[in-house]
Amino acid sequence: MIYPILKMGDPRLLRVSEAIKDFDTPALHQLIADMFETMQDANGAGLAAPQIGVNLQLVIFGFKQNPRYPDAPNVPETVLINPMLTPLSEETDEAWEGCLSVPGMRGLVPRWSKLRYEGFDQFGNRISRDVDGFHARVVQHETDHLNGVLYPMRIRDLSKFGFTEVLFPELDPNEDD
Repeated sequence: MIYPILKMGDPRLLRVSEAIKDFDTPALHQLIADMFETMQDANGAGLAAPQIGVNLQLVIFGFKQNPRYPDAPNVPETVLINPMLTPLSEETDEAWEGCLSVPGMRGLVPRWSKLRYEGFDQFGNRISRDVDGFHARVVQHETDHLNGVLYPMRIRDLSKFGFTEVLFPELDPNEDD
């Protein structure tokens, strides 16, 4: 099932999500399958449960090629529940981000360059990965949703925030953000 994606301004996007306590349930598996279908339908790099109105600490991400980020490296398809992020250095970088909940716009957002993310998969197995670059950026962006944070809230210089079609006219205008 493809869910409608909530847009910035909807108060449900500003909530702090609740931890998942029950793993490997039919309802959880169905929610994850629906989230992947929704993300792929929207050409997303990731999706957080709050973006479809589900107030749980669940994010999915991953792709091989994404028309919204044509130069981005592959990111492994991942289900991450109850995540914890730990920066592996003080180094940060700024890069352009978009969001399915902020369609048609992009902003220059600072993020940790390297981090460890930990949590669980849908079966309750522990996950721990050290990542950098775009993979680290995607994880931070998606987990921000679990704390009611949208990427425009992290932009330091609002002159680096605008409409995708103006900032990146070479991108396909038919691709939703």
